[in-house]
Amino acid sequence: MTRADTGTRGVTVRVPAKVNVQLAVGAARPDGFHDLANVFLAVGLYDEVTAAPADELTITCSGPDAAQVPLDRGNLAARAALALAERYGIEPAVHLHIAKDIPVAGGMAGGSADGAAALLACDALWSTGASREELLEICAELGSDVPFSLIGGAALGTGRGELLTPVATGGTFHWVFALADGGLSTPVVFGEFDRLTAGTDLPVPAAAPALLDALASGDPAALAKTLSNDLQAAALSLRPSLAATLAAGTGAGALGALVSGSGPTTAFLVPDESTAHRVAAALTASGTCRTARTALSPAAGATVV
Repeated sequence: MTRADTGTRGVTVRVPAKVNVQLAVGAARPDGFHDLANVFLAVGLYDEVTAAPADELTITCSGPDAAQVPLDRGNLAARAALALAERYGIEPAVHLHIAKDIPVAGGMAGGSADGAAALLACDALWSTGASREELLEICAELGSDVPFSLIGGAALGTGRGELLTPVATGGTFHWVFALADGGLSTPVVFGEFDRLTAGTDLPVPAAAPALLDALASGDPAALAKTLSNDLQAAALSLRPSLAATLAAGTGAGALGALVSGSGPTTAFLVPDESTAHRVAAALTASGTCRTARTALSPAAGATVV
């Protein structure tokens, strides 16, 4: 993370999407959350959030699916600005503009990414001098995925996903993401997970050693064999059509496939760039998704540009 000489022009922060290469989910806790072992990879699909001086807190949004983004104080970007302003006794007079390219409600942490980006942009704009630890603390208060959006790269998230441990990666991984029509609510997907697993003695979530070894070696074929998402059955129960998308991508040559987070975006790991383009074209032609995008991982976290 870097700081900029902002003047009055504002500060723009670029922030990546994420894919969960492993999402192990435990039983519901008394606070309503679930303990997780969540192995994150930041991927090269980005939102940009610009913070500029204004008379009051306002939010605008542009880009694909911008109409689906709330522009009130419930938006995570607004909540981030308000949290930072309150901590440092600053009037939250800022205009936040979100240039949206991460799918909305797609299981790729787009809202969390915007929260992390807004926090870093406002920190630079207001010259708060907040430490990395303070920013991560605010991120954790905002949401389970927000801290990872700030740091990027690869990490294991435990607790409800907010307690991060860096994970080694030995190379670049190529992905194709199939974007679905409409979104899926993360709380609704977790609710369906609870329904499907009712009466089951769920194990304590833990990162799979074979998956961590595959990431460290940079071997996409080994990683593909270890991909897992405990929320996938719930997402497919709520959106059965995703099964056809998964089949189309694997049939076109993907090494492995899974629902990204709570869905409905589906993620396909491929061996190289040429296969990525071939799988993306096949997915688009299959009629099982709205469009398909290629991206590389890992990617840097929120960065002032």
